[in-house]
Amino acid sequence: MIELLSDARCIDCNLCVKVCPTNVFEARPGEAPLIARQEDCQTCFMCELYCPTDALYVSPLAELRDPVAEERLEQDGRLGSYAHRLGWRREAGRHRPRPHVPVPRRDGRTVSAA
Repeated sequence: MIELLSDARCIDCNLCVKVCPTNVFEARPGEAPLIARQEDCQTCFMCELYCPTDALYVSPLAELRDPVAEERLEQDGRLGSYAHRLGWRREAGRHRPRPHVPVPRRDGRTVSAA
């Protein structure tokens, strides 16, 4: 289940909002998206995978809340760790801007972060 969206890392690209299949996030102009419907999270990890700055943490616990501290996740290298394990990132937990990668959608179109 989605547990954290780091305001410090988020660049307001809204990719998490766009790729979430259950509409968990709510976009806010000029601000980081809001985790508005946490209970709707299916633990699919799409938001964490597509986040270009590793600003999200999805707990592998699908049915239970897993309160986390951002500082601890940072220390443990868990921000972005799922994407790293899948080969989407070179180093887990490193905050660095990434080049834009188009996000494919089911309807064949792509979503841009810009």
